[in-house]
Amino acid sequence: MSGKGGPTGLGSLFAHYAARGHRTRIHLSRPFDFAPGLGTDLGVGDLAGLVEEASAWIHAAGARAGDRVAIAKSSHWDYLVLACAAARIGALPVLVAGGLPADTLQTVLKRADARVLVTSEEILRTASESGADLIALAEAVVSIDRPFPGALTMEDLRGGRIPPAVQTAPYEPMVATHTSGTTGVPKLVVHTADTIMGHLGRTESIPWPIVGMKRRDTVATAVAFNHMRMITWSTGMLRLEPKRALILADAEPATAERMFRRHRPTYLEALPATYIGWEELLERPDNVFSDVRLFVSTFDAMHPPTVRRFLHASKRPFPSWLQGWGQSETGPMTFRLLTRRALNEQGTRHPTTRVVGRPIPGFTDMKVVDPVTMEEVPAGTPGVVLARTNGRCISYLGEADRWTSKTQGTWWNTGDWAVSSRTGAFSLLDREVDVIPGMSCIELEDVLADRLPQLLEAVIIGVPGQLPLPVVCTRDGAWDDIAWKQATSDLPALAEPLQLDWNDIPRTSTGKVRRLELRERLLGEDATFGTGRWT
Repeated sequence: MSGKGGPTGLGSLFAHYAARGHRTRIHLSRPFDFAPGLGTDLGVGDLAGLVEEASAWIHAAGARAGDRVAIAKSSHWDYLVLACAAARIGALPVLVAGGLPADTLQTVLKRADARVLVTSEEILRTASESGADLIALAEAVVSIDRPFPGALTMEDLRGGRIPPAVQTAPYEPMVATHTSGTTGVPKLVVHTADTIMGHLGRTESIPWPIVGMKRRDTVATAVAFNHMRMITWSTGMLRLEPKRALILADAEPATAERMFRRHRPTYLEALPATYIGWEELLERPDNVFSDVRLFVSTFDAMHPPTVRRFLHASKRPFPSWLQGWGQSETGPMTFRLLTRRALNEQGTRHPTTRVVGRPIPGFTDMKVVDPVTMEEVPAGTPGVVLARTNGRCISYLGEADRWTSKTQGTWWNTGDWAVSSRTGAFSLLDREVDVIPGMSCIELEDVLADRLPQLLEAVIIGVPGQLPLPVVCTRDGAWDDIAWKQATSDLPALAEPLQLDWNDIPRTSTGKVRRLELRERLLGEDATFGTGRWT
């Protein structure tokens, strides 16, 4: 099931590299949820065998070629193993965050319309206690850990014959993963082998100077493993064969301390919210980030002080920060390499991190258009961003009309609000639905984070007819009103800030703030300045 140049799909991903004698050692922060006996120190051959075994019990549960297999569990890299197992028998894996609220999870699984649901007892029980019957959403439900009424267990299914691998066409649906869901119920994004492995994964598989993984690297990742990013990262890691790969299944600072104390990462990717949580580790003697040559962030905006602190924690002479901008539907669109020197100016009105770079040569075209006429606007004029890439997703499960509404021929409406420079660099301003005339919310959030070191989070939200509301949380819960007034003296007029605890700010499975929910909860309004047509 693998071609000469690489695996032809998820089903052959691990088998292809195992056959080639791939030597990367995989170190897990904890054993896989559905295979705890396998331990935490694995080779690619171990993973190829696990894919075959999992394909047998998924087949025994009733899944066949052309069926959908929904996977909803706690975040871990075994999402990829289960996805590969389902794809191996020709089924379409649909990866769903197990931590979604019960009503949202139920809606997403209804759209998935899966024949088999692979999940856990805790998720089934929690959903049931909230009034959501997940058992009714699939012909067969498999609990990978403990029994639950109406669900099959692993013991019911193990021991069967390993089914033959099924080759699917590269243009057929290969996997569905969902978006972050910052503006509502997450969308289920469908990709093919051509789009996600033939195109998007190729951006990860090129040994770029500085930003590409090297054979000598110890790479580490702590992301949302149900997300499409997990597939492209894994594809690149397997292709470039670093020395070690560290997989962190949670964002706890203690987990990072334990894993990185044993093996110092040289190439590190994590969610923006995870980096913020790890900042406490930077103050410790001999910090565990001292050998990192490249930090990587995607999913959301990074505040300048967080980037600056990690770059200065590295003992490398010239560490870098790769800031990526993209979507589940398109993959990476731009990237920007930040250095210590680029972040020297603190508290500036227009932070460096808002310039997100240029389209990736040979992979992506981009333009800024007027949201009404859809005509391209001149450099320096804000508008909605359209992207064109061979890696564009082919549909949304259960929402085909919504996918169609975001297409403009070969162009894709990202729903992002940005401005391009005369040299072709893009500055990200906001999501179109969150835009407030005359300002950039995320730019102001960067400025506040830089000027007020005690801030953990600052979110600017607004509705027509009211001053924008800053929602803030601090590291110790204290508040300095004088410092706030000094920090905002040259900024657009804002309402009095509302202080919340970090845990009281609603977030997605990727750590992004759910701004619409926060707006409705605090202001009692769902009206926005933007149209929200392309969320």
